[in-house]
Amino acid sequence: MTALTRDFDFVVIGAGVVGLAIGRALAALGRSVLVVDRADRIGSETSSRNSEVIHAGLYYPPESLKSRLCIRGREMLYQYCEQRKIAHSQIGKFVVGSTETELEALDRLWANTRNIDVDLVRVSGKSLARSEPAIKCQEGLWSRRTGIVDVHELMLHYLADLERGGGQLVLNTEVTRIEPESKGLRIVSRDGSISCNSAIIAAGLHAQQVASSISGIEPGSIPKRHLAKGQYFTLAGRSPFKHLVYPVASSGGLGIHLTLDLSGRARFGPDVHWVDAINYEFDAGREALFRAAIAQYYPGIKDRKLDPGYTGIRPKISGQGQPAADFTFVGPEQHGIPNVTSLFGIESPGLTASLAIAEHVASITAVQ
Repeated sequence: MTALTRDFDFVVIGAGVVGLAIGRALAALGRSVLVVDRADRIGSETSSRNSEVIHAGLYYPPESLKSRLCIRGREMLYQYCEQRKIAHSQIGKFVVGSTETELEALDRLWANTRNIDVDLVRVSGKSLARSEPAIKCQEGLWSRRTGIVDVHELMLHYLADLERGGGQLVLNTEVTRIEPESKGLRIVSRDGSISCNSAIIAAGLHAQQVASSISGIEPGSIPKRHLAKGQYFTLAGRSPFKHLVYPVASSGGLGIHLTLDLSGRARFGPDVHWVDAINYEFDAGREALFRAAIAQYYPGIKDRKLDPGYTGIRPKISGQGQPAADFTFVGPEQHGIPNVTSLFGIESPGLTASLAIAEHVASITAVQ
């Protein structure tokens, strides 16, 4: 950071899909913006270790930030991808159930979406089988607006927009302290420091650590971090599927679901494994658990080979057995530090909502 020769209006801490989206939004308003990240490349954690799904917005309480920002972000993202020719596909998804408990969960999900713009249709198992003959279920919901996207290509476009607007990206820069000053803030790293008017903490798994480094902050304003590790297996050989297939949601996640990448390769995951530290090691011993869960809706898995895929970790602010938490934006009103806004719990549907999250953050911080 010592090589930089001028101060900035905004420093965005975190160069994942959300941090880059925020940076481009602020730069588009004519503000001078610096985005920093502790890693050596953009989006190296949560942003690149997920299902790459554009969510329709089925699962969230209608008045929640997750619901509103997902639905708006979904439309913004599809439009952005079309305009920029970013690889994506509105492939659609089935949510499926067979047991009494699962069918009751489908009923609740159906009821949750009655008054929001998600374009959901109920289908029988027989009707669903005409589209996906390898899937076995009693009933399902068809989500036409669900899709997939090349996340890395998307982030590169966000970065290009940031730089086109005069913003900068600096990697390999870990923020160690944020010091309020009489006229703004000083952002300190191991390589030096720089001053800015305002800071946005969009550091994902490290948001709590960065927020805790703010001199004088009230610790009670920082929600506790919970780490939900999930891994993915890929289906060896040709995929028999044309759409995404999800079981009904389970505690901590959306169940071990079937997704497709843009080449048509099928993968299953993520599961939910609560951990105490960030660790991306793959546990091949969990394959039996995966097979049992997948077999509930795809009996043919017994004759197919699964290959180890990859792992990801969700930056949750609700723990095991607790109700799912909403996106959380903590600003001066909550923590008492001027000109700092922190984002916590930006897990799924953070990718889908990234442009809407950026729009929201810009609206509440651009006057700072």
